[in-house]
Amino acid sequence: QVQLVESGGGLVQPGGSLRLSCAASGSIFSINAMGWSRQAPGKQRELVATITKSGYSNYANSVKGRFTISRDNAKNAVYLQMNSLKPEDTAVYYCNALIRTLGGNEYDYWGQGTQVAVSS
Repeated sequence: QVQLVESGGGLVQPGGSLRLSCAASGSIFSINAMGWSRQAPGKQRELVATITKSGYSNYANSVKGRFTISRDNAKNAVYLQMNSLKPEDTAVYYCNALIRTLGGNEYDYWGQGTQVAVSS
């Protein structure tokens, strides 16, 4: 069994910052790419940022220059530093990770989500 647990969401004023964390645990052999997505009410889930095992990152145009994705391979963790937050960043944020289990299979695992609300 593998679990991804997010933390760090909350309510913040426009222009503020939040740092999301996501830790993977369980029967993990290795972790390849990791990422963050978000889903706002009434909208489809959208990819926010991804990062490879070697640290190469990609961002949605809507968050470039404001969000930074990072990871700690020793801790099986991925982070999302969100600065200059806007009301349109309000969403449930999900982390995901491409994980090869001890059983040898590779799956795309998802966390349960953490709510981010940007409002004055």
